[in-house]
Amino acid sequence: MSPAATDWFGQPRGLAILFCTEMWEKFSFYGMRALLVYYMTKHLLMPQDAASLTYGAYTAFVYLTPIAGGIIADRWLGRRRAVVLGGSIMAAGHFMMAFETLFFPALGVIALGNGLFLPSLPSQIEDLYAPADARRASAYNIYYVGVNLGAFLAPLGCGYLGETYGWHWGFGAAGIGMVTGLIVYLAGSRYLPAERVRDKAEPTSDRAAGDAVRGRFAVLIAVMAAVVIFRTSYEQVGNTVALWIDQGVDRSIGDATIPMTWFQSLNPLLVFVLTPLLILWWRTRDTGASHSTARRMARGATIVAGAYLLLVLVSLGAVGDARASWLWLALFFAILTAGELHILPVGLGLFGRLAPAGFAATAIATWFFAGFAGNLLAGLFGTLWSRVEPALFFGGAALLAAFSAALLTALDGMVSRAEASRDINWRMR
Repeated sequence: MSPAATDWFGQPRGLAILFCTEMWEKFSFYGMRALLVYYMTKHLLMPQDAASLTYGAYTAFVYLTPIAGGIIADRWLGRRRAVVLGGSIMAAGHFMMAFETLFFPALGVIALGNGLFLPSLPSQIEDLYAPADARRASAYNIYYVGVNLGAFLAPLGCGYLGETYGWHWGFGAAGIGMVTGLIVYLAGSRYLPAERVRDKAEPTSDRAAGDAVRGRFAVLIAVMAAVVIFRTSYEQVGNTVALWIDQGVDRSIGDATIPMTWFQSLNPLLVFVLTPLLILWWRTRDTGASHSTARRMARGATIVAGAYLLLVLVSLGAVGDARASWLWLALFFAILTAGELHILPVGLGLFGRLAPAGFAATAIATWFFAGFAGNLLAGLFGTLWSRVEPALFFGGAALLAAFSAALLTALDGMVSRAEASRDINWRMR
């Protein structure tokens, strides 16, 4: 019986396994990320600009190593072995974070393990479905909910332990999350697809096959470049926005104060709320030209620009040492999340669909390269936080997101043609 022969909740069982594995991996990643800037500035006493560069470099290399990891998985290890080996290395790195003297080596170990893990897990989604299976359209959005379930739980668990009992307790909890994800993956491996091989329906001549692969990757690289600009803006959420939450937001509810790390759970919580609403909207209203992938992604970048413009207005409205109400922060996250759902899971799905046969993990790794360059630039951009007023900084973030939207709109024709060509190849199988 094939992995897709029986379903859970209307989807292949393998999607649930990948969903839960990714959930626990993201619990470990976002749990550590929720603590990282605070740990560096409050415990290691790093200057803000140095902490921003360290944060940006780490989150960047987390998305750089999948380029090599995807090639290794496709050519030698196979995606299943890459997930297990990469996850084991990441777990070791998270446990190393519990020791102050191992701080920088631990960051490097996590990034290396992530290189094998990150492209190898989602690249298995496409092979769970038959070519004509309509469920593929929503598979990546469902998978993205798993990503955000882990991201939602992480600040509540790891963040609470880190703020209350000590930073190292939070880092240790992140390591336990990674181990749990590996257990889920191994236990459910019988529901996952077999390793994908190069499709015989691809052009038979070496030159034609090479042209087809290069053509698809040219489209993917162009989209990736636009997403790099978007991520430079978007990734401020875990960096300078986190600092603004600490310095410029009134977190009180009556006599109680909301822990600053808990606000990092707002974004994934809103993913749960908004994802089914957006899927329903796309199915019933988002048709014709507005349905095109590049236009949908451009719309998302525009919405994120609007979220940062809200912070510009809130910052301009603050007088003296007055802090902004946390309700404005909640509204910012609601708008930001609506934009994010139009671009990040949609882009991941695009790279999965356009992946040439035999290059699944490599194509997904190309998508994550946008995370490398975007996070590196986000760290550099974040160094301006301590040099300019918040309103000016958030205005710059809004401009970056708007520029990304313009680039994605310009790429609409190229992306639509590539997707149409891919659909013709599927029908010929």
